[in-house]
Amino acid sequence: MKNWIIFIISFVLILTIGISSLVLWKASSPFSKIEQQAIDLAISSNLIKTAADAYVYNGNKPYVTVLGVDEEGVEKAVFVPITLEEKSIQMVELKDGISEEEAISILEKKDVKKVLHTKLGYEEPGAVWEIAYINKSDKLNYVYILFEDGQWWKRILNL
Repeated sequence: MKNWIIFIISFVLILTIGISSLVLWKASSPFSKIEQQAIDLAISSNLIKTAADAYVYNGNKPYVTVLGVDEEGVEKAVFVPITLEEKSIQMVELKDGISEEEAISILEKKDVKKVLHTKLGYEEPGAVWEIAYINKSDKLNYVYILFEDGQWWKRILNL
C-alpha cells in the first residue's frame, strides 16, 4: 500500500511539473519569435552586425529593443517596431547616453526596496530607460529617464 501512495504522489508531481513547463514554454513562444524576427531585421538592415540581447518594450508603441554591435565595433540599441516596418526603426549609440547603472543611480535610493527590471525603450522624446521597482511601502513604481541626458521624463508611482 505504501508503494502505491509513493507512486501516485510521484506521478502527480511529475505530471504537474511537466504541464507547468509546457505552459511556460508555450507562453514565452510569441516573445521569442518576435525577438528573433527583430534581430534578423536589424542585422539585415545593416544597423548591427551581431546582437547581444533583445527584449520587448511596451510603451505607447511596442518595440523590440535589440542591443548589438555594428561593423566598426560601436555598441548600439536598435528599436524595431513589432510591426517589423523597416522605415520605422529607430537607433541610438550606447556611448551617446547614460548607462543602465547611471539610470538606476538617478533613482531616489531611500525609497527603493527592490529594482524589478530596467529596460531601454523608445517613446515620444526618444530613447528612455524604464525602471520598475518596489518601494519601501511595497508599492509598484515605474520611472522613465531620458537616455540622452538622464533627466526625468515620467513617473508612475504607488500602484
